[in-house]
Amino acid sequence: MNFFDAQDQARRSSRRLVVVYLLATASIVAGVTLIVALASYTFTSLNHGMTFGTFLVNYSGLFALVALVMVLVIVGATGFKTATLSSGGGKVAESLGATQVVPDVSDPKLQRLRNVVEEMAIASGVPVPDIYVLEQESGINAFAAGYETGDAAVAVTRGALEVLDRQELQGVIAHEFSHILNGDMRLNIRLMGVLFGIMVLALIGRTILRGGRWGAFSSRRGNGAPVILATGVGLLILGWIGIFFARVIKASVSRQREYLADASAVQFTRQTDGIANALKKIGGYTSGSYFEAADPEEVSHMLFGTGSKLSGLFATHPPLTERIQALDPAFTAADYPAVDRRAYRAVAEEPQVSGFDSGMTTAMATGTTTDLTETIAEMVGDPEKEHIAYASGLRRSVPAVLYDAAHSQELAYLLVVALILDRSGRTRDRQLGIATERLGAERVRIIREYFAAIEEAGREYRLPLLDIAFPALKRRPEAELKYLLDLANRLIEVDGEIDLYEYCFYRILVGNLQQSMQPLARRRQTSDRRKAVRDAAIELLRVIAHFGHDGTAERQRAFEAGAATFGKWGGRYTFDPDYAFSIPALDRSLATLLALNGSGKRMLLEAVTATVMSDKTLSVSETELIRAICASLDCPLPPILTEEAAH
Repeated sequence: MNFFDAQDQARRSSRRLVVVYLLATASIVAGVTLIVALASYTFTSLNHGMTFGTFLVNYSGLFALVALVMVLVIVGATGFKTATLSSGGGKVAESLGATQVVPDVSDPKLQRLRNVVEEMAIASGVPVPDIYVLEQESGINAFAAGYETGDAAVAVTRGALEVLDRQELQGVIAHEFSHILNGDMRLNIRLMGVLFGIMVLALIGRTILRGGRWGAFSSRRGNGAPVILATGVGLLILGWIGIFFARVIKASVSRQREYLADASAVQFTRQTDGIANALKKIGGYTSGSYFEAADPEEVSHMLFGTGSKLSGLFATHPPLTERIQALDPAFTAADYPAVDRRAYRAVAEEPQVSGFDSGMTTAMATGTTTDLTETIAEMVGDPEKEHIAYASGLRRSVPAVLYDAAHSQELAYLLVVALILDRSGRTRDRQLGIATERLGAERVRIIREYFAAIEEAGREYRLPLLDIAFPALKRRPEAELKYLLDLANRLIEVDGEIDLYEYCFYRILVGNLQQSMQPLARRRQTSDRRKAVRDAAIELLRVIAHFGHDGTAERQRAFEAGAATFGKWGGRYTFDPDYAFSIPALDRSLATLLALNGSGKRMLLEAVTATVMSDKTLSVSETELIRAICASLDCPLPPILTEEAAH
């Protein structure tokens, strides 16, 4: 299953979940209202000899009010839980007692975890997520949580850090990144909200039954106590029935996504040993994947392992042996290794290297590549072994001064400013003047140092450095991040013009920081006007044709190649040779195109590929623009490797 199919499947699952939630809510509300009516009819004097049907009609207003209260309770609880998690994946991790790994960590095992996560992020084309560790959990487990890639968090247990080797840890992290890329995180958060909304009725019923003092209450309220008691019993029963079905739904959705994530982890790393051996160690480890200090009930569907001993209908994961056999058909239950945590020693620190020795490079570094071995649409959300090898080599070769800055809460801020500075030199002095006014001379001295190091390292380090710096950036107060965005905007508009690199970099910076600050605020625009979407797609192709090709004839040929992929309606549009690059227009186009479903985005990126490759070469400006387009459309794009690097 490719990225777009996985995303569409997650959306279909979300829609089905909403339908089931509405049906469950309606059923529970009807049941509770009926119980209240029966209890009132049986235990009070309100019936006055009426039949039950007449009683319902006469007091319909009262029971409608009861139904309304129940709806508000369920929907309110769901909304409350969802709002509680609106600060992103870190909130979920912290609710389980996890602690965030500081960017400049010195513990070798945590450092290894950070390195693996960073490499997977660079290979996937997403910002590095926040990293958490559940220090009190000795089982082997992990999870990813969040609404968007910009607010994602990855958490692992201390047991996983202690028992798994680097290859196995990489397999587990690849599994979690597949959840990030396939749209599972948002679905998982919604599952948590739905389950809590249904569960709250059982909690209310249990609270009523545990309230006690029924005799005193009855003496004060006459026959009201039996009604409340019956209501409490009804709430408890219906609540647990709702929880039963919610757990079944959660388990069925989760099992399907776990098989996909296992397969994706193998696809990313192109080897089965890492994730398969991690699963085998869970089976042979005394603590398994179970949680001990935290209650995994709410997040069981998000975990790498089961987290609890639920089985059958309630199991959120396929049987462990079946998961392993899907990766290693020869494996049997008798083959589980005996795992003793005490046998594993501390890992050595993973040092940086002085040069980029992976033997790979990208279009960003070489300037051009002869051809793409696959379309942009096929690359999205599909990092391969070559991408991970490239990411590992690049991460290890980042100059120390830049690598340290990217992991510093104070210095990452200045590193971003250095990444924005004009590379041509035309406006750099004016930019530094503005930065001096805003940040002071000493900070600008550091920014100059970082800029010089970036220029010496090469342009292919720019976007990965930004991705690596995000966890440190996000630790700054929201007001400071907004100040940074305002400063970045001022720097790129210093001469009244915005070049393509500045736009691309700023678009990625703004998008990811806004996701981290307000995960729920960035909602997809919807448009029922087909023409608006088509106009936006054509506007995008005109920009790409203009900046990726020289001369009117080549630009027109490129535009026509892209528009032709849209079929008949694409041929109705013509290329505008006098087209002028407009930031607001491109922003509006990308915002409109964000509403596309998976098949629509796939078609759009096929058109983008046809446009950029009409001359069989991929320029640096095209590479940067494509990266910004994909990031804006929530389509994570791995590094575009050259043909020499890919083989």
